[in-house]
Amino acid sequence: MSATGAASKPARPIARLAYHSTVTCAAQASVYGKCITASYLDVSKDMCSAEFAKFKACLRESMKKRQ
Repeated sequence: MSATGAASKPARPIARLAYHSTVTCAAQASVYGKCITASYLDVSKDMCSAEFAKFKACLRESMKKRQ
């Protein structure tokens, strides 16, 4: 991928997912990441489910929109 292609929005699905997870949903990803890292030594099922649900909803919504 050229330098100019990297600056534009990606066309491939996996590249779009990566773009949206780091740009569009960065705030939700950060909150989820902080929740996980806060107690990563004592991970349990559904410990950050609310944060993950918000991140997931953001990704789903942003991936619905055709770029």
